[in-house]
Amino acid sequence: MAAESENLTLVQAVRDGLHAEMERDDDVIVMGEDVGKNGGVFRATEGLYEEFGDDRVVDTPLAESGIVGTAIGMAAYGMRPVPEIQFMGFIYPAFDQIVSHAARIRTRSRGRFTCPMVVRAPYGGGIRAPEHHSESTEAMFVHQPGLKVVVPSTPYDTKGLLTSAIRDPDPVIFLEPKLIYRAFREEVPNDSYEVPIGEAAVRREGSDISVYTWGAMTRPTLEAADNLADEIDVEVVDLRTLSPLDEDAIVDSFEKTGRAAIVHEAPKTGGLGAEIVATLQEQSLLYQEAPVERITGFDTPFPLYALEDYYLPEAARIEDGIRDAMEF
Repeated sequence: MAAESENLTLVQAVRDGLHAEMERDDDVIVMGEDVGKNGGVFRATEGLYEEFGDDRVVDTPLAESGIVGTAIGMAAYGMRPVPEIQFMGFIYPAFDQIVSHAARIRTRSRGRFTCPMVVRAPYGGGIRAPEHHSESTEAMFVHQPGLKVVVPSTPYDTKGLLTSAIRDPDPVIFLEPKLIYRAFREEVPNDSYEVPIGEAAVRREGSDISVYTWGAMTRPTLEAADNLADEIDVEVVDLRTLSPLDEDAIVDSFEKTGRAAIVHEAPKTGGLGAEIVATLQEQSLLYQEAPVERITGFDTPFPLYALEDYYLPEAARIEDGIRDAMEF
C-alpha cells in the first residue's frame, strides 16, 4: 500500500518536518523570535505552539547571540534545539556563537560533548524586502569546519533534509530559500523520512554541459535548460548540501560533459562557485574543454527594489552564461 502524502509548499514542508520530529522526540525544541504565538514571520512554525506548548516552542527576545548561545547549551546537554533566525541577514550577531562554539565543541571537548542543533534561516532575495533581509552568505558557513550547511529546493527535499539535520549529532545551518516558500507545491509523504545530507541530486540529465546550483536558483536554472533544449543538452545538478559537498556527483557530471557553469545568487568573489571550480580543476582537469562560467549575484550589497531583479540570476542571464561556456 502506497504511503499517504500531501501536496505541500516548501514552507509547509518545513512546518511538517518540525512537527514530525517534535512528535517523535521530546528533546526537539523550536525557539526564536515570534516562532510561538505568532507562528513565525513566514508562518513556518504555525500551530506548533498550540500543540506542544510554550516549553517546547519558545518565543525569545530579539537577541540572536542569546538565541543561538542558549541553544548550544541545550544541545551540549542532550537536547535537540532548532533555533530560527528570522532572516539570514540577522544571523551575524550569532556568528561568534556558531563558529567559535557550536562548530568546535566536539573537537574542543574531545568528543565528550556534541552540538545536535539546527539553525534555520530564511535566506536569499527576490521578495522586495528591506535591507539585511536578502543576504545569501552561505559561503561564510561552508568555510567553517564542524558545520554542515544544507539548502533544499523542493518541498520533498525540505522535509527529508530537515529531518536528517535534526537527527544529526552535529550543528547544521539549514537555509530556506524564501523566494520559493510558496512558489509551487509537491507531494510530500505524511510519514517521517530522511533525505541524506551530503548527496546532490541531478534534476535534469544532459550531455553537453553541467550546471551546478542550489536553493531558489534551481528553478530558473531548469527553466534556462529547458529554453536551450533545442540547441544545448544541459545537465542540472542541485547540490542540496553545500557542506559537505558531494564532490563525486560534481566530478562525475563534469567528466560526462567537459563543460560547466555555476549559478548562485551570492556575490561572485569568494562565493561557493569558486570552490566548485577548484574542485573540478583538481580532480577533472583533463576532461575540461572550456573555462567554467560563474553566473552569480554581483559584488555589491544586495540592492533594494528597483535593482533586485537585475541582481538575481534569472533564466535569460543563465542562458547567456551557458552559451558562453559552449562557444569557447
